[in-house]
Amino acid sequence: MPEPLSYYDRLAGQAAIVTGAGAPGEEMGNGRAIALLFAREGARVCVVTRDRANAERTVAIIEAFGGEAFACAGDVTHAEDCERIVAEALAAFGTLDILVNNVGRGFGGPKLADIDDATWREIVDINLTGAFHMCRAAIPALIEGRGKAIVNISSTAGQRAHGSLGYGPAKAALDAFTREIATVYGRQGIRANIVSPGHLHTPHVANNPQLAPLREKRRKVGPLGIEGDAWDVAAATLFLASPEARLITGVLLPVDAGVSQIAAMTGHSLIEGP
Repeated sequence: MPEPLSYYDRLAGQAAIVTGAGAPGEEMGNGRAIALLFAREGARVCVVTRDRANAERTVAIIEAFGGEAFACAGDVTHAEDCERIVAEALAAFGTLDILVNNVGRGFGGPKLADIDDATWREIVDINLTGAFHMCRAAIPALIEGRGKAIVNISSTAGQRAHGSLGYGPAKAALDAFTREIATVYGRQGIRANIVSPGHLHTPHVANNPQLAPLREKRRKVGPLGIEGDAWDVAAATLFLASPEARLITGVLLPVDAGVSQIAAMTGHSLIEGP
């Protein structure tokens, strides 16, 4: 979808942390799109990524349209970095209302023999443990905040086998972790939900020599037959973080043109069609 042109201050006055929200150059990944849309809707945003320069590029875009944001460099696989990120957000904003855990990455070989112990731990750390660290650091502040919303960005690989022995299981664990957060902290007003992107066309896909040639197949396999991008993820995340979703918690929202809801043979027939 194109970048939204209409905004409604749905997050006015709220403070948000968005991890994985930087990107090289002008690339529009999921995290950057989420941070930009949140700022357009009135949120003050702590833009987190390991590379400060990439975070500062996102901040510059936000400041150019009059939004408020600051860059925070940190590695969410390190608990001490997550504690510092939350502390910096509180120092800048005085409150914390929304946490978006967007950090994730798929890698590792196709067979168990291709994944050594160090790679396995890295896959789990990036796709699961980072969200655990951020939630543990942020929840005390979220309890005191107004929005009290956590949105974790997962993947359809967590619900359907994609031939990924590390990434898929880690995302499935993230989904389960999110539901537990929703259950344990619901009485304290915290809502925790999952956005599950499917075959979107993002810079990660465009720059991947294995995925880029499959662009048309990825589009056709969904019942809608249209191509999604980072703005689709951002719009879904905005909804789940906003007061409009006040009665929604523990849910998984696929953003995938319906591909996770169809059988394999149906998907095959769609690829062969127009």
